[in-house]
Amino acid sequence: MNILVWHVHGSWLTSFVQGPYTFLVPVTPERGPDGRGRARTWRWPPTVREVTPAGLARTDIDLMVLQRPHELDLARRWTGRRPGRDVPAVYVEHNSPHGSPVDSRHPLAGRDDIPLVHVTHFNRLMWDNGRAPTEVIEHGIIDPGHLWSGEEPRAAVVVNEPVRRGRTTGTDLLARFARAVPLDVFGMRTPGLAGHLGLPASRCRGRDLPQGELHPAMARDRLYLHPVRWTSLGLSLLEAMFLGMPVVALDTTETREAVPAGAGVVSNRFEVLEEAVRGFLADPVHARRTGEAARAAAQARYGEPRFRDDWERLIKEVIR
Repeated sequence: MNILVWHVHGSWLTSFVQGPYTFLVPVTPERGPDGRGRARTWRWPPTVREVTPAGLARTDIDLMVLQRPHELDLARRWTGRRPGRDVPAVYVEHNSPHGSPVDSRHPLAGRDDIPLVHVTHFNRLMWDNGRAPTEVIEHGIIDPGHLWSGEEPRAAVVVNEPVRRGRTTGTDLLARFARAVPLDVFGMRTPGLAGHLGLPASRCRGRDLPQGELHPAMARDRLYLHPVRWTSLGLSLLEAMFLGMPVVALDTTETREAVPAGAGVVSNRFEVLEEAVRGFLADPVHARRTGEAARAAAQARYGEPRFRDDWERLIKEVIR
């Protein structure tokens, strides 16, 4: 079976392409957003094939997996076939609504021929899905192993482009948290963040690392801090839990669902969050035990085999 899917979210797609199919990933000469091709920083199996737009028109496609509204038109123009009509299709919605949930109508809300797959139950609830048939397939993480050592008395934060994304990802909160714990902020365009926040470099280290170095570097920090106000459930939070890191997180979107009691501290009260950070810094044994509980919870709910089974079921339903 040939599945067409764009390389949009590398972490999510890395789990998705572990399935027993051939995955056709569009590639263009400039490798821009609509044609990134195979990942260069994640390990993908040989069943992931790069295909040019011209090549797609000559290739059999059994299923289209769409992730952005304009891919409906891209798929039609590049393949000569209409998603949901000429070829079965599903649409994966990775994000919570950017505007008010009360007024956010999903781009597929007027269609009933393409199932709309949300990655969290919170997202399905917040979007106005209209008459689109909806599913929830929660994230699945390829287990990186229990790497946590906690040897560095610092908090890891993962966010790409923190200055541009600002309040959405809680960038403005980092200066306050940095008074309680030195931060390692991992992600694209993080170098120079300390200056933007008016912090000494030692209190906020920006670290833009290759994917293969990210998890071991995170795991050396004592805890994981998740200051995100409003995005979908962050894969970095789940990855930190798999690493065995204790987590301190804002109680927003679906975080509380992901972090059960004993696996970390989830709150919207600064004093509670800051006390939790200081507690993990002062007591490495407590941090280790909490991280072990976080890892067990993540393995139970967000394992890659469950994710693959959920997708296998849906794919069979869509193409029957």
